[in-house]
Amino acid sequence: MRTAFFRTLVDLAADDGRIMLVVGDLGFGNAESFAERYPDQFVNAGVAEQSMTGMAAGLALSGHIVFTYSIGNFPTLRCLEQIRNDVCYHNANVKIVAVGGGLVYGALGSTHHLTEDLAIMRVLPNLLVVAPGDPAEVVAATRAVVEHQGPCYLRLGRSGEPSVHGGTPPFKIGKALLVRQGSDVTLVATGGILAAAVRVAERLAAERIEARVLSMHTLMPLDVESIHAAARDTGAIVTLEEHSLIGGLGSAVAESLVKLRHRCPPFLSLGLPPSFCEAVGCQEYLLERAGLDDTNIIAAVKGLLNVSIDPSVSGRPKTIDEK
Repeated sequence: MRTAFFRTLVDLAADDGRIMLVVGDLGFGNAESFAERYPDQFVNAGVAEQSMTGMAAGLALSGHIVFTYSIGNFPTLRCLEQIRNDVCYHNANVKIVAVGGGLVYGALGSTHHLTEDLAIMRVLPNLLVVAPGDPAEVVAATRAVVEHQGPCYLRLGRSGEPSVHGGTPPFKIGKALLVRQGSDVTLVATGGILAAAVRVAERLAAERIEARVLSMHTLMPLDVESIHAAARDTGAIVTLEEHSLIGGLGSAVAESLVKLRHRCPPFLSLGLPPSFCEAVGCQEYLLERAGLDDTNIIAAVKGLLNVSIDPSVSGRPKTIDEK
């Protein structure tokens, strides 16, 4: 995701001299490509994210399209007051980019885990909140936030995330992408956990449970229409996010479901516990501990559906009550 973002930003800056990149003394190995080609459009603000954000707001109010970039909590929580008062309050054309969404920087501990950002950022007025699910979505999302007039938050993974889409997806801010059709359950994913949602859907299909997969790449504004359609058309809804269970995708979807005029289907939110992570390890290890690996997700979906699977029986699986 990170590589896709920088490659796209370099391409866009070639045609638009208003685009600027302000970093918090990192991104080296990626940011150099931008800095070397556009030295007059690049600023290293140092390890001073509050100043980085205030500087970006001033540049934006002077007519620039400004991207701020850092890892984990640093471009978001460390400078939250500046984002709220300098960027959002003035509706400044600043695009805040955080790399390392969720537990990407797992081995560095809780100070580098990005697990509360969606909850906090989606309540800020005027701020778009975008968390693309794979490199193809990153490319499309970067282009979309450049075109949007106003503040945006772009949450990225790191690097090496698998591609989910075969080509360029029909990306539109505020409109979920239908990745896979299904009628038994809808898996709604945001961010890099999208690939896991697709794997889970494929494994469930082998057991005759057809899962619809939605990439909810935009949390603010949320695609309520797609959520309500899933509630009407499928037997249950499960949200997946590498984020705290409080305030993120699951909370946003639940808020939309309570507005339904008809009966809401069974609903389950899967995410990270709202606590500091006491373990140290790689992203995969920490996700497994949190129950967000493929096996645990499948077990949770089956539990929600109350399904007992017998692969030797043809047709739709019977529920435990039916047996």
